[in-house]
Amino acid sequence: MAFSADELRVLRRALANALHPAPLPDEDVQDCLRLAGSVDEAAGEAGRLRAFLLADLARYRDTLPGSATSYLELLQDALAAGYDPLPEDLAALRAQRRRPVAAALLERCQVLAERSVRARLAGRAVPATTPAPRSRLLALPGGRAAAAEPERPKTPAAPARPVPPSERPAPKPSEVFPPRRRPAPPPQQRFAG
Repeated sequence: MAFSADELRVLRRALANALHPAPLPDEDVQDCLRLAGSVDEAAGEAGRLRAFLLADLARYRDTLPGSATSYLELLQDALAAGYDPLPEDLAALRAQRRRPVAAALLERCQVLAERSVRARLAGRAVPATTPAPRSRLLALPGGRAAAAEPERPKTPAAPARPVPPSERPAPKPSEVFPPRRRPAPPPQQRFAG
């Protein structure tokens, strides 16, 4: 996740206020709330992208052996992003183990699966396949300078209009399909003549 210069400025002010609490002007509070909304939106989008990629991985796994190359690439990307391999992945890799990439991935997935099982048996939390929803930022300590100003009558805010799917921006292909790694060319062998 990348922040713009304005968002970093807001984040810096919020962190400074967390370390040294003082009443914030309303403008700063609104900036913090907007930033929290943007972070929530980005986290939700990341969750949707992760769900799409996991569904894509399952589709490729279901069409093995014809999609072995694509499946192995997707599985490598998913493992790099923290994916916990499923028993179906282990079975698919065992069936493809004659391929060197699949054999290496099988070893890696077996280690990860064993670690996951041990963690579950020990009662520790294991990373979920989908991110847990983050709670909304409802209040900032020392956020409103209410002590300095008299209480104003509150006007009800207009309800946010949901954005219809036709008005949502279409995701870029690079956001939906992560870049693929190109296979390394085989090393050239030299023969003495």
